[in-house]
Amino acid sequence: MLTRFLVILLIIDSIVLVAAILLQSGKGGGLAASFGGASSSADALLGTRQAGNLLTKTSWWAGGIFIFLAFVLQVASARGRTPTSVLDKAVAAPPPAAPTAPATQGGAGQSVVPLQTAPATPAPTTPAPAKQP
Repeated sequence: MLTRFLVILLIIDSIVLVAAILLQSGKGGGLAASFGGASSSADALLGTRQAGNLLTKTSWWAGGIFIFLAFVLQVASARGRTPTSVLDKAVAAPPPAAPTAPATQGGAGQSVVPLQTAPATPAPTTPAPAKQP
């Protein structure tokens, strides 16, 4: 809840910061001159000197508030998460049992593989065809 409120404040502050920076007149007139012709709307309302001071102070304050809010949001988001290791997580279900390896005999490291046994019932045989005389 608080995080959402701080994000909204950050967005509003960024809009104010962008507007304050774009309305300031630079050496060549800049974007501020294009809004009101020779003078910007802030210059016409407050005068040239006061508009420059007000926009400069507004941009400094908005920039400081922006950095402060960004820092607070970063600290708040890092505090909510704690780093966890994959090794710390418990296994939900044990893995299926793997077949055991056959025992080894002798020192050569050769493994003994059991032979397959024949089926208990003999396979049906087909009778041989009778010879014709």
